[in-house]
Amino acid sequence: MADITASMVKELRESTGLGMMECKKALIETNGDMKAAEDLLRIKSGAKASKAAGRIAAEGIVGAFVATDGRCGALVEVNCETDFVAKNEDIISFSKNLAELVATKNLMDIEALSNASLPNGETVETFRKALVMRLGENISIRRCSRHVTTGQLAVYLHGAKIGVLVDYTGGDAALGKDLAMHIAASKPICVSKEQVSADVLEHERKIFAAQAAESGKPANIVEKMVEGRIVKYLAEVTLLGQPFVKDTEQTIEQLLIKKSSKVNDFTLFIVGEGIEKKAENFADEVRAQLSQTK
Repeated sequence: MADITASMVKELRESTGLGMMECKKALIETNGDMKAAEDLLRIKSGAKASKAAGRIAAEGIVGAFVATDGRCGALVEVNCETDFVAKNEDIISFSKNLAELVATKNLMDIEALSNASLPNGETVETFRKALVMRLGENISIRRCSRHVTTGQLAVYLHGAKIGVLVDYTGGDAALGKDLAMHIAASKPICVSKEQVSADVLEHERKIFAAQAAESGKPANIVEKMVEGRIVKYLAEVTLLGQPFVKDTEQTIEQLLIKKSSKVNDFTLFIVGEGIEKKAENFADEVRAQLSQTK
């Protein structure tokens, strides 16, 4: 039997919003399999799907760049070990320079970005290693995303921990900002229901079917319950189906129709999404920060 640790229980509580004992029992029952435990809890309690994007699991910063003509832009996530270092001006500048490199040099992956040259002539990897030595923390470039559009790009950074880049056609800059801020707040996984993968839908369908079966209702009623929940799920996770955060009486799809606009694509980066954060002793962390400033 797997050793069920307090950190495992905590992670499951954060992903499901359920009680400590419920989470512990589910982990024991699934022999420590986090995903299986989450599915089990959802079946038993009717809990919603995990919104991993709402959990900050590591420190760092999102760097953003959009060209002056608004047609080319990029986001880059840079990770470090503490929030203290994430606020360092060198890290902030580094993330912005990386985003500009990705956008202007047409860099599509981290390997290409690491080998690219910064304005001072150093490669990105050489500069990153120098930052590690100077700041005393592991610093990594986790991911990047580049957009080129014939329409417009809007960017939004929420405290440098959440970054959004939206590619849209029609409307104005104010609409672009509203869309980007909405995505940061509501965290859709894609633009429309047609873009939700068959695997994701099948997984959700199985969960909903197991939940509905717990009701003891006839098979034909269970089938209708499942289809109703699938419709609701698609409205929750797709941008077009979500209620607009500034006016919940209308969906984003309805807003776009009114504005004669269309969202072509978007990227949402949340710092540390999906990365397990090392538990820190607060006193030790403060001492570490003080030693870095000496």
